[in-house]
Amino acid sequence: MSDAMTVTQSLEIRPLKPGSGFGAEVIGCDLRSTDDATMAEVVKAFQHHGALLLRGQSLSPDQLMAFIRHFGTPEGHTIQDFTLPGFPEIYVLSNRIENGRAIGAHNDGVGWHTDYSYKESPVMSTMLYAVEVPEEGSDTLIADGVAAYEALPPERRAALEKLRLHHSYRHFMETREHQRRELTPDQIRDNPDVIHPLIRTHPADGRKALWPSTGTVTEIIGQDEPTDLAMLDELVDFITQDRFVYRHKWQVGDVLMWDNRCTLHTGTLFDDTKYIRTMHRLWVRGDRPY
Repeated sequence: MSDAMTVTQSLEIRPLKPGSGFGAEVIGCDLRSTDDATMAEVVKAFQHHGALLLRGQSLSPDQLMAFIRHFGTPEGHTIQDFTLPGFPEIYVLSNRIENGRAIGAHNDGVGWHTDYSYKESPVMSTMLYAVEVPEEGSDTLIADGVAAYEALPPERRAALEKLRLHHSYRHFMETREHQRRELTPDQIRDNPDVIHPLIRTHPADGRKALWPSTGTVTEIIGQDEPTDLAMLDELVDFITQDRFVYRHKWQVGDVLMWDNRCTLHTGTLFDDTKYIRTMHRLWVRGDRPY
């Protein structure tokens, strides 16, 4: 795809990562007044481009919920500590303190991963809505798993397609660098370990993506030494090369969505003694990877 803006029936779109065709920035679309035909084009752009950006939005929680429902059923959150009052599907990411209490999770999502990979049906999409943005830092990086897969030699692709990954929520929560916690018996029961493919097929058009993750994986099933994760580290290093990564510089009012079926992502740190960051995070329910 060229770097130039393209026009669908009712949308003006340009790629998020010039020269790659990855992602779709929708230009001049106010989500408060978008008609059904235009919204269908927005959803289509998301399904085929891996990520979606709409800048300059001003959305209430009700409007955020209405928007996310166009993509599927909103997914709840395993941890409910920081959901928005009255909106259990909206999770607050923030370092703001009010009345002596944190209003959101801070430094959540730092480290390359894909959301809910430890679930039998991981979330299809993650959406962030920017409420407060630091002047520097706190970028979000998204790695294009389809481009990374297609850059591999055919024989390497064939070998990787035979492998499966053992994901564990308990392992993730007990070993993560930020927001580490001991799980309750109910949380352990509700989040049993799962096995997912290393190469994932996208249901919209059959394209394949390299789909490793960090934090949740305890074994690579199909290799001689399943607990040796050196290959996983190698593949994460490969997919997160600059040539496959879109770096998002946040502005207040940004709505950024990415497709967890074909990407990895990570947050980045910022000077939390100097700046405040507040985001609203929503998820869309997904299906079992294949």
